[in-house]
Amino acid sequence: MLYDPNKVGIVVKPSKRKPEEDRSEEHRPRNPLRADIIPTNGFAMVVDGKLKTTYDDEKLAQAAGAELLARFPMLRVEVYNAETRTRTKVEAAVVS
Repeated sequence: MLYDPNKVGIVVKPSKRKPEEDRSEEHRPRNPLRADIIPTNGFAMVVDGKLKTTYDDEKLAQAAGAELLARFPMLRVEVYNAETRTRTKVEAAVVS
C-alpha cells in the first residue's frame, strides 16, 4: 500500500509539559516557607501542635490566635517565640 497524503492518519498532540530547560532551579523560590522547620526569629502561631503562620510582632500573633480561637474554640492555639524558644497559650477573646 502506498502512502496517501490526503488521508488523515494519527494526530499527535503537542505535550502540555514545559521543556526541561524551563523547569530549572532559577524558577523555584529561593527560600520556600516550610511548616516543618522551626523559625529562628519572630513569632509563629501553633495550632494543635503544628506550626502555621509566622509573624514579626507578638501582638499580631496573639490577635490572630485569639480570632481563630473565637471561631473554633476546640483548637489548642499557642504563640511560639523564636528568640526564647517558648510557647504561650492564647486565651479566647471575650465577646460582649
